[in-house]
Order: sequence, then structure tokens, then C-alpha cells
Amino acid sequence: MRFRYLVIAVIAFIAYTYGAKAGKGRYKQISNYLDSFWNDPKVKKARAVAKKDVAKARKAAVKKASKLNR
Repeated sequence: MRFRYLVIAVIAFIAYTYGAKAGKGRYKQISNYLDSFWNDPKVKKARAVAKKDVAKARKAAVKKASKLNR
């Protein structure tokens, strides 16, 4: 359910960014904020942890699927 809210929030943000009548200045402001957020050390660390967790879950899923196919 949380994933659904995240998708809705991302779509709303994209729609606002591309559809805002505030002009190029507001777009650059939002873009700069997102760049600074994306490159924040805490966010980088969270992305690395998430990537590691996904790889671990993928391995477990492949292992479980291979056991089912035997």
C-alpha cells in the first residue's frame, strides 16, 4: 500500500514540475533541490543499503524458485 502512495506522489511531483506555470526559475529551483537531495551522503548510504537488500532478496528468490522447479 505504501508503494502505491509513493507512485502517486512521484507522478504528482512530475506533473507539477512539468506543468508549473511558474516558469524556468521554479523548475531550476526544484531541480537543484533534487540534485542536492539525491547527492546527500545519507541518501547515498540509504540507496546503497537498499541496493544490497534487493540483491540479497533476489538471491533468496532465485534459490527458492530453483528448489520449486526440481
